[in-house]
Amino acid sequence: MQRRHVLCALGGILGAHAFTGAQAQATGLAQFEAFVAHVRQGQAAFTQTVTAPPRQGEPARVRTSRGEFSFWRPDRFRLHYTQPFEQLIVADGQTLWLWDPDLNQVSARAQAQALANTPAALLASAADLRAVRQVFDLREGEPRDGLAWVEVTPKSREGQIQRMAIGWRDGVLAALDVLDGLGQRSELRFGPWRTQGVTAAAFRFQPPSGAEVLRP
Repeated sequence: MQRRHVLCALGGILGAHAFTGAQAQATGLAQFEAFVAHVRQGQAAFTQTVTAPPRQGEPARVRTSRGEFSFWRPDRFRLHYTQPFEQLIVADGQTLWLWDPDLNQVSARAQAQALANTPAALLASAADLRAVRQVFDLREGEPRDGLAWVEVTPKSREGQIQRMAIGWRDGVLAALDVLDGLGQRSELRFGPWRTQGVTAAAFRFQPPSGAEVLRP
């Protein structure tokens, strides 16, 4: 369940683009609009903290993971977890691949179905803010942690995500908070972004020899 939650909440988190001057001081919505219009590729390290709601008589459970994320718009990304265990998620535009090296097991699903109403649908595919608003309700969030925020709620209540918040600093995507339908919260904080040097080859995946491949 822990690893499946990673796929739902983080499979589509995408990159950043630096702006200067007036754009750097823009509202969260303005920075998000510029991201959708101009960002095409990027790569950054991330830290993810997942907090599960407390059970009766027990404190909240917290897990921390680290890795590297890269993307190539539209619809391609690579999420490589390195700590505390290795896991690789690759979206190649058609198929969403999840490889668990410990189990030598690969899961493959149709990308459009797997990522509906998720951060990936929000950030990876949309060509403009009007297209985003067809799927999500957006509003300006209150500034916090030195960031400008956009609050995001899926229009469909059938997905696994209750709401999201996207944090921006000086035109750069800095944070993503996701609350799922079970009350579990995922918080991602991104390191410096590199927007050059990402190649299409990074988003091709071939199941390793001998790996078990699962398809729905």
